[in-house]
Amino acid sequence: MATTNGNPAPEGVFSLLDTDLYKLTMQNAVLKSFPDVPVKYRFTNRTPHMQLNRRAFRWLQEQVAKLANIRVTEEEIAWLERTCRYLDEGYLKYLQDFKLRPDDHIKLDFNAESEHGGDDVFGELWVSVEGLWVETILYEIPLLALISEAYFKFVDTDWSYEGQTEHAKQKGLRLIENGCAFSEFGSRRRRDYKTHSMVLQGLLAAQKESDSNNAGWLGKFSGTSNVHMAMQHGVAPIGTVAHEWFMAIAAITDNYADANEKALQYWTGTFGRGVLSIALTDTFGTPAFLRSFSRPAPKSGTIGTEVEGSDPSYAEIFTGVRQDSGDPMEYIKLIKEFYTAHGVKEKKTIVFSDALNVDKCIKYKNATDAVGLTPSFGVGTFFTNDFVHKSDGVKKSVPMNIVIKLSEAQGRPAIKLSDDRGKNTGAGELVRRVKEEVRYEEKTWVGGDEAHRWDK
Repeated sequence: MATTNGNPAPEGVFSLLDTDLYKLTMQNAVLKSFPDVPVKYRFTNRTPHMQLNRRAFRWLQEQVAKLANIRVTEEEIAWLERTCRYLDEGYLKYLQDFKLRPDDHIKLDFNAESEHGGDDVFGELWVSVEGLWVETILYEIPLLALISEAYFKFVDTDWSYEGQTEHAKQKGLRLIENGCAFSEFGSRRRRDYKTHSMVLQGLLAAQKESDSNNAGWLGKFSGTSNVHMAMQHGVAPIGTVAHEWFMAIAAITDNYADANEKALQYWTGTFGRGVLSIALTDTFGTPAFLRSFSRPAPKSGTIGTEVEGSDPSYAEIFTGVRQDSGDPMEYIKLIKEFYTAHGVKEKKTIVFSDALNVDKCIKYKNATDAVGLTPSFGVGTFFTNDFVHKSDGVKKSVPMNIVIKLSEAQGRPAIKLSDDRGKNTGAGELVRRVKEEVRYEEKTWVGGDEAHRWDK
């Protein structure tokens, strides 16, 4: 087990807020509009050559069981009331009484390569989550974080925490110096809780040094997607919505042609115009989303109401969009052309969030600046799981690429058709039908090798 100064690192997940903000915002919206919808989630290891051993699986079982003991504290609720004012009173009351029930909702299985070999035998991990959407939505982030932690606790153990805080600080300084506004988005694939906290310390140190050096650097560390870490470190929680919102509403309505617009209607109806207003565009391909994004938006606080043609469009009331798959350079061009064609004169934002590192952020910043849009960056695994082997010092200790995606809602399959086919989910006749309904054009991006995303 990795140690620092001879002390073992803290284990597991011990706060319900140790999750990404968009899980809370979506749970709020689900509670309001879809409280009785059943769903299923499915785990995928996009790096199948990286597997847990039996010892890691047993530890994972123990940690998942412990999730049942976690409750939101009065201090955490008070902090949410002060900090996340868009979360409504009814939801916070629900959250205060909420508890995870992993015995009821989660199935874990381990398909060992051999019945022999003891704790060191490797096998394929199977994870499924099933239950009401509002009750199961908070499992994804802690499950992924625990699976990653299990791997690096019992399989790849040739690493240490040494230098992680300074490493993060230097990344932050370079981003700030080059004018990048960025947040930390690394909850799902972090090495462990301790690493995550060290990274936040390093990024805060970078911002402090930038503020005091009088160099006039224009970049900024904006916050973290992790709500618990935001509270612990005194930074802003960052996030809006995830693909599962669009996937679920499409499955619930069984209407993929209008799914993007329906999802936007429910979102603005829950939180109001201009609140939590960075739009995720690639659930069924960005071109299909943009056709919905150009339509009139309902008034604040209304859900499912008719809109007037003179009302502002979603593109006008949303601050900007998030790029999470495909070629970022093509995306910049596409979004600029879209805003220009629809007469949107206000300067809008593109948030980049797909497997970023410092060099990519700088490249995409310059390209976004050049077309007159505002760039922002959500940097994840490159912050919270960037290690080399302790025995080597150069060879990378490669992160797992793991996801948990919605697979069913209201008894119907849930699918995703992104801007890079490597991130698609679903198969069969439904996928063929949806591709036709949304006029989806399949694309492959040279930078989208999911099995080897962080090898280099």
